[in-house]
Amino acid sequence: MSNLRRRTFLKVLGAAAAGATVGAPLWHAMAEPGATSDEFFLLIHAAGGWDVTLWSDPRFKVEGIVDPATDTVLDIAGLTHWKEGAAVEDGGVSFAPITAGKLLLGPAIGDLLAHADKMTLLNGVAMNTVSHPDGTYYSSTGRHLAGGRPVATSLNTLLANEFGPGQLLPNVSINFPSTFLDGNLDLRVLPLRVSTIATVGKSLARATTFDTAQGRDTVTVMLTDEARDLAKIAHDPIPYESFAIQLEALRDLLSTGQKDLFDTNKLKAAQPTFNHSATYQAATATSAAFAIEAFKKNVARCISFSTSSFDTHNSNYRFHGKMLQEFFDLLARMLEVLEATPHPTKPGAKLADHTHILVVSEFCRTPQINIQGGRDHYPNNSALILSPRFKGGTLFGQSDPGQLLPLDAKTFGDGKRPVAPPDILATMLGAFGIDPRKYLRDGEVIPELLKG
Repeated sequence: MSNLRRRTFLKVLGAAAAGATVGAPLWHAMAEPGATSDEFFLLIHAAGGWDVTLWSDPRFKVEGIVDPATDTVLDIAGLTHWKEGAAVEDGGVSFAPITAGKLLLGPAIGDLLAHADKMTLLNGVAMNTVSHPDGTYYSSTGRHLAGGRPVATSLNTLLANEFGPGQLLPNVSINFPSTFLDGNLDLRVLPLRVSTIATVGKSLARATTFDTAQGRDTVTVMLTDEARDLAKIAHDPIPYESFAIQLEALRDLLSTGQKDLFDTNKLKAAQPTFNHSATYQAATATSAAFAIEAFKKNVARCISFSTSSFDTHNSNYRFHGKMLQEFFDLLARMLEVLEATPHPTKPGAKLADHTHILVVSEFCRTPQINIQGGRDHYPNNSALILSPRFKGGTLFGQSDPGQLLPLDAKTFGDGKRPVAPPDILATMLGAFGIDPRKYLRDGEVIPELLKG
């Protein structure tokens, strides 16, 4: 540090001591405040590739090469909506599908069945890949990987850029395929990417043995100021600006008493109806609790997380139905909490009135069971939207009777074809009046899904 920097630091330190007596802020962001919004966004990645034949696109009889789920290949104990249907060739009994309005659902739908009127379901989504990384980023960015690398910005970052730059935590990503690849975006919406929400809590822990909160605050101010000065003279200012933004957010988190948001035990206590002792989705429940609490406190704008993996290639297929049901039961609990929770900034409104949920996966699983009793990767898919901007109880798109290929959904601008991930992302943006071409190369809004 130069002598000038040392003098600046000492001046700031002195100012901090004086300012502490009146509670005045030591420093504020140089950037203008971001757009304010009453909307909250939750994006969920059903990791590993789910079996859509068990919930969104049920196949309950042998047709072509389809091997339906039966009580001989699937553990049905505990599946609340398993209803025996016709016997099949292997001696087992398949399930009877569930009709919910215009939706035809499978037995793994669990408690989410009670919210079928809120579900916007897309079937026959053309993935054009059976690679985990490629399908994962295709679902979140609308572009396939190039040389193993993502080439476009993910939807959560785009939504944060539109609605949350001024938020304390505009864009939190827990094992979600998040990217920031557009130099025109606000740097404040860089995804805060962590493996678990407890990771943030650990980074916020501070000892008091050798320093004080005031001293740490002063150092943070100095480092932030230094990073911004370096950004002004750097050939590439983005890393330094990003560092300054992170330091500023860290200071805000420490000074506003938000550390409880990252304490897993307190999150569990805050949302006791979530199944935190679930066999498969306990970690997912913690991420969901964080999302609800962060929205309640108006701390975050867009939160994204991944579930436990549904990648069942072998005899674990027996448990795939339970894995799905645990997840859909959790979604049902989340909807119930959102409907019961007041909106933090809109008097008289509920969080459910302004929270928008998109659930995607990288692909589905094969229509036939393999020799190891599992299902492999398959380039068909489904997607689920739960949003007051979308028509509930709505089904769009379909696969063929053998669940081998997606069928044409409608005539898009580029011709008649199935729905694809870019269309889903474009429709999410279009639901809020955002021209998809502002951000996306591909994809078209599907107006049939949106409320007028």
